[in-house]
Amino acid sequence: MRRAIRGGDVAMMITAVGVVGAANSAHAAKAKKTSGTITVSAAASLTEAFTKLGADFQKANPDVTVTFNFAASSALVQQIQGGAPADVFASADGANMQKLVSGEQVTAEPTVFAANELTIVVKPGNPAKVKALADLADLDVVSLCADAVPCGKYAQQVLSQAGVTIAPEKTTKGVDVKATLAAVSTGDADAAIVYTTDAKAAGGAVQSVRIPAWLNVYAVYPTAPVAASTNQDLAKAWIAYTVSPAGLKTLQSFGFLPPPLQ
Repeated sequence: MRRAIRGGDVAMMITAVGVVGAANSAHAAKAKKTSGTITVSAAASLTEAFTKLGADFQKANPDVTVTFNFAASSALVQQIQGGAPADVFASADGANMQKLVSGEQVTAEPTVFAANELTIVVKPGNPAKVKALADLADLDVVSLCADAVPCGKYAQQVLSQAGVTIAPEKTTKGVDVKATLAAVSTGDADAAIVYTTDAKAAGGAVQSVRIPAWLNVYAVYPTAPVAASTNQDLAKAWIAYTVSPAGLKTLQSFGFLPPPLQ
């Protein structure tokens, strides 16, 4: 059984079905002979997958340039609200997307395009012998995402569901999921809680310890065109490609789960 989805995500899940069904091929991305440049502000956990999507999208649309701004979803919202250039926003949670929806800073109903779960990562060989969430309380240093960052909120939810408390003096907080994982791969922390996709992207630099489904979270990823974009057609074409079969296949090859209600 999945744990409850984070607030604001249920309505966006409904949108995901209709949009994915409409974008039934990769050709949806170039139906209007798109051209120009867009900036996609996306959650740090999307770095590898979106970089590949961007290369594929540009190959299909030679007159297009896609640039990326990867950071914590909470930081990206602050940037967009502050006037930073962005054409598309892709968040690791519904709450941060809702801030832009409420501020009328997106021009379409957000579309959920992927989902994710959490895992524990430890040093290769698991020298601390971590087998479960409860073991984290006994470690010297545990890396968690900052409290305002989606992966930080998800980690606290998982720990609460497991009845595990880690002393504040034993935690280090990363600005995003990449920094949180790096604390383990560089040896500064004994373990971390990150997305399964980031653990996969890290390869042999870390080792994963599974979090059981009944304690895990189901993090949904919504995306929408930013109201300040000067190339709305291209922003919408990018989103159409993201939810096309080709886009979804790429996302899932990087470990993302399919969008809900598929």
